[in-house]
Amino acid sequence: MAGMGKRMRPHTLTIPKPLIPVAGKPIVQHLVENIANVCSESIEEIAFVVGDFGTEVENKLKEIAGRLNAESSIYYQEEALGTAHAIHCAADSMDGKIVVAFADTLFKADFTLDASHDATIWVQKVENPSAFGVVKLDDNGQITDFIEKPKEFVSDLAIIGIYYFREGEKLRDAIQHLIDNNITGNSEYQLTDALENMKNDGIMFYPGEVVEWMDCGNKNVTVHTNQRMLHYLKDEHLISDSIELNNSVIIPPCYIGKHVKINNSVVGPYVSLGEDSVISNSRIDNSILQNNVSVENKVITNSLIGNHAIVKDKADDLSISDYSKINNI
Repeated sequence: MAGMGKRMRPHTLTIPKPLIPVAGKPIVQHLVENIANVCSESIEEIAFVVGDFGTEVENKLKEIAGRLNAESSIYYQEEALGTAHAIHCAADSMDGKIVVAFADTLFKADFTLDASHDATIWVQKVENPSAFGVVKLDDNGQITDFIEKPKEFVSDLAIIGIYYFREGEKLRDAIQHLIDNNITGNSEYQLTDALENMKNDGIMFYPGEVVEWMDCGNKNVTVHTNQRMLHYLKDEHLISDSIELNNSVIIPPCYIGKHVKINNSVVGPYVSLGEDSVISNSRIDNSILQNNVSVENKVITNSLIGNHAIVKDKADDLSISDYSKINNI
C-alpha cells in the first residue's frame, strides 16, 4: 500500500487510499478481515508495506492488526520499483505460510483456503480478459500459465491481486533473484516474473475463485464498492444508536456513524455517513461521506466527500406552475 493513490486525488492528499472508509471501515481493514475469513488458521502477523505516511497512519494500521489479535510490522518502499519490489520490502516477514494482497481491492468469497497447496491465486471470471492479467488452467484445475492482458482469448479468469504461498521464503528468493539479476519489465520488478520462475521450479499454483471482486482504484469504483459492501453487510447493525433523526428517513442499507444529526432529510440507500456529521434539508444516496461532514440544501449521489467538508446550497423560494420542470446542471 505504498502507492500515492493518484487516481483517488484529492482524497489521497490527506489520507492514504487504503484508509478511506467503505461501509464504515477503512478499505484495508475490510481486506484483512475478508482474508481472515477464508483462512482456516489464525493470522499471526500483518506486515504493511507503506510510503512515508506518518506515525498516525502507522498507529491506525497497528490497531487494525490488533483487532485480529495479530502482530503488526511496518515496512517502507521508498522508491516505486514494481510490484515484486514492493512485496520484497517485507522480506523479513516472508517465512512460512503467507498471503500477499494489494490493498486497493476487496472481494467476496465462499471458499476456504486449502493451506496444503503450494500456492493459490485469487481469481474471478471477467467479461473482458484482455484488460487483465489472467491464468490458464489444465484439466486438473492447476494453473499452467500467467498471461498479462492477452490480445487473444486464452482464459477469462482474472488475477485480482491476492496470493497465498505455503512457503513464503520461496517467493522471497524468487524476487531476490530478479533483483540480483536486474530482471525487469518496463523498468520495474514484476511479480508475474517471480511467479513464472517459481512455476518453472516446480511450485504448483491453484486458483481460488471469488464470488465478487470489488475495486477501490478511483472515486467511482470506490463508491460502487461501498454499495456492494453495504449489500453484503445489510443484516449487521450498521446504524449507530447515538444518531439524532428529526423528520427524516434512512433507507437501508446504510452505515451511519456515531453522533450524526439528520434533519428534514432522506439518506440512503447505499450511503456511508461518518461520525459527527450533520445533514439538513438534503437528499443523499449511493455516496460516501466521511467524518464531520456538513451538508445543507443539497441533492447528492455517486459522491465521495472527505472529512470536515462543508457542502451547502441556498434553499429555493419558488412559485411553479403545472407541468413545470426545473433542472440544475
